Amino acid sequence: MKTNKNKSIAFIGLGQMGSGMAALLVKSAVSLLVLDLDPEKVTQLESLGATDAKDIETIREKCEIVFICLPDEHYVQDLLFKESGLLSSQSNIKIIVDTSTISFSKAQSFSLRAQSVGVEYCDCPVSGLPKRSWDGTLTMMFGGPPETFNDVKPYLDLMGNDILHCGTAGSGQMTKAINNIIYNINIAGLCEVLPIAVKAGLDPSLLEELVLGGSSRSFASEHFVPRIMQRKFDYDYPMALAFKDIANIKDITQSFNVETPLVNAMTGIYERTLAEGHGAEPKSAMIKIYENELDVIVRKP
Repeated sequence: MKTNKNKSIAFIGLGQMGSGMAALLVKSAVSLLVLDLDPEKVTQLESLGATDAKDIETIREKCEIVFICLPDEHYVQDLLFKESGLLSSQSNIKIIVDTSTISFSKAQSFSLRAQSVGVEYCDCPVSGLPKRSWDGTLTMMFGGPPETFNDVKPYLDLMGNDILHCGTAGSGQMTKAINNIIYNINIAGLCEVLPIAVKAGLDPSLLEELVLGGSSRSFASEHFVPRIMQRKFDYDYPMALAFKDIANIKDITQSFNVETPLVNAMTGIYERTLAEGHGAEPKSAMIKIYENELDVIVRKP
């Protein structure tokens, strides 16, 4: 199925992830209206061929499909339901695809509220670094009806290379949360154990070789450990913004009333790292907590 390049699509939210995804749509000749609070972000997309929507009303009048990518669920709720929001009055909008990371319960709630006014709200959080949003290599986890998935998949295919239909509304957020449970536990484990190994006298270069080639190898080790060894903590997605992933994990595990000691331990060190002022740094900054306790630094000679 091909995209209808004559149909106006909107993209609201041109942050670290949204800018890249919107750019890919424009570069594929999709007629795209864009909207963001930062005029420079809008100008950047205009230079690629997008049109500045200027206001919500224009999007309501001209677009049937709207993609959004916002910092958290409070922004999403305001955009959709506040006075003069996307769904505050009659419009031509038929489908809203929310690529933000929010709680699965909120995604379910937003879906029901949108359906009450004849709009299909679908959650579609993404996984991947900001660079991948420009490369078109994101993993996208869609929650919504099969027929709606079929309608929007041609556009999703332009933004990601691993498109998953996870089930009904909210299931996209659930899928991402499960992925992040495993990923974040892995990061926390690396940050806890590597300083101990260095304190015990092991060569950091040897440790890097081990976690990149041994049975402990993972995406977390491949991505974070070389940067830790070079003391690069000024790149990647900041912990403070990524904390919504952890909040979603807590929301899901608490709803099942199940003991999750590994998740709780990972969440605790994550929160402690934020409390000690490392929110602007990537998740690998968790290692600094243990380095300070052990009076070591994990880096190559």
